[in-house]
Amino acid sequence: MAALDDEYRRLVEEAGLPPEALPSNAFFSNAVEHELNRAMAEQHVSAEKASDPIQVDWDGDWNTLSSIPAGHLDGNTLQACVAQRLAAGAKLAPMPIAVLISGTGTNLQAIIDAIAAGSLNAEIKLVVASRPDAAGLKRAEAAGLQTLTLSKDIYSDPIVADEVIATELYRAGVAYVIMAGYMRKVHPPILATFPERVINLHPALLPSFRGLDAIVQAYERGVKVAGITIHIANAAYDQGPILAQKAIMVEETWTLEQLEDAIHALEHTLYPELIQILSEGRVKVLPDLRVAIAPVRA
Repeated sequence: MAALDDEYRRLVEEAGLPPEALPSNAFFSNAVEHELNRAMAEQHVSAEKASDPIQVDWDGDWNTLSSIPAGHLDGNTLQACVAQRLAAGAKLAPMPIAVLISGTGTNLQAIIDAIAAGSLNAEIKLVVASRPDAAGLKRAEAAGLQTLTLSKDIYSDPIVADEVIATELYRAGVAYVIMAGYMRKVHPPILATFPERVINLHPALLPSFRGLDAIVQAYERGVKVAGITIHIANAAYDQGPILAQKAIMVEETWTLEQLEDAIHALEHTLYPELIQILSEGRVKVLPDLRVAIAPVRA
């Protein structure tokens, strides 16, 4: 059993797939390679479908987002519609977003503060916490924001959990789903409902140090430069199109805690700035998955 388990992990890592790409009983299957090939084929088909243009009739008005069928408005189309509306001289209302958290919610607080300061034209419609004891919920409640937490029973099935979350996010009419220290992988129910509209913050300069404990990984490796990455979340774990990155020089005398503080300071600045760019319709994902960001309109 241990040998099969090791083989499973090796194949998954070599393919660049997250563990969730395979069924939970793959550990007990005698056809691990077959399961891997099947999962890779399904992911390839999903990626091809996601890259197809989605034709919708949307006027760029945030208030009408919930009238569009789920999954029928991709990120590029949304951005193009917003850009067109602004070019015509319209003034957009705050962009509706949802924020997903698991812990202290410091990035949620940075977004709340940026909105209050007038530097971010957005409105938080819903805060979703993966844990009922997440400290970030107190920040949300203090700001008068609607919150959602799911029971452990629902979260025991990640697909069911994400179906519930996707439904609530869609009902809230959000333009983007903002993952801010959300320690769970999002699955097809959310990704398909909001294609190219789920944004993740990773505390490392991708493609280096993917996965959990990225800051610890970087510190133990002795990097001289560290940083953060904001990217579009998709089926490939920590491999979605990169929207923004910011780096800092690592001082030789820094402790792990000092590096963590420096990384978090970057997050609190860059994340609100990137969300503001999205609210202005300046982002386009190119066919090669690079991201072009248009300059600020005069």
